[in-house]
Amino acid sequence: MKHIILCADDYAIAPGVSTAIRRLIAGRRINATSVMTIFPGLADEAWQLKGVVADKDVSVGLHITLTGGTAPLTPWTDGANLPPLGELVLRAFTGRLDASAIATEIDAQFTAFADAFGRPPDHVDGHQHVHVLPGIRGAVLKATRSHAPGAWLRNVKPATAALIGLDLKGRLIGAFGHGFAQDAARIGLATNTGFAGAYDFGADHDFAPLLTHFLKGAPDGAVVMVHPGHVDDPLTARDPVTHQREVEFEVLHGPLMPAILAETDVRLF
Repeated sequence: MKHIILCADDYAIAPGVSTAIRRLIAGRRINATSVMTIFPGLADEAWQLKGVVADKDVSVGLHITLTGGTAPLTPWTDGANLPPLGELVLRAFTGRLDASAIATEIDAQFTAFADAFGRPPDHVDGHQHVHVLPGIRGAVLKATRSHAPGAWLRNVKPATAALIGLDLKGRLIGAFGHGFAQDAARIGLATNTGFAGAYDFGADHDFAPLLTHFLKGAPDGAVVMVHPGHVDDPLTARDPVTHQREVEFEVLHGPLMPAILAETDVRLF
């Protein structure tokens, strides 16, 4: 059987998301989660998560957050809030990012994680995959080597067999991440072997066949990202992805999940 890292992104974005992720970890339905450190209540969310993962082989990582229109942990040069994704990508590819502000915020998020969990993250990735962008990538690699040299980083190069048709979203994410694994390896940092899980969160999808396809097409050691959650007011205020989180949770938590893992020859633990 192949071992897959089935990672729930966005822990601590909102209580409903965190609760759903903890339920999935407790039920051994996922084996990794990535934590946002910029929202209030992190200390309590970390305390509850530590209680759930204490006796399980679960990777708890830092989900570096540099987008979303919310307040960062450190002063931001262009205003009070982090920019939307489109604006950040444009600045990244036109060389208009404030390197000092980026590095300072990333360091602060690593520190916030360590303060909340009492240790460095097991892995490092980025909300909306910003960790692979030019002008950000170098700061992420440097901060990881400094704060968490034993952590692995998320390589977003898509597993070809896990792509869905043309899958422009997955291919674009992979293009943004071109060369990331090699950049990490050059400074002695590890990455996963493949990536899957990108799709249009804005449309209604039957998630069970999607997840089956992702798991079946992912190679041993790959990351398959998921975004389960329960919708609450904080989530609605902070992120546009709402209803599809409930859809994902029902599949991951439900009776189909063991059959999906068996069909795809995947082990999580």
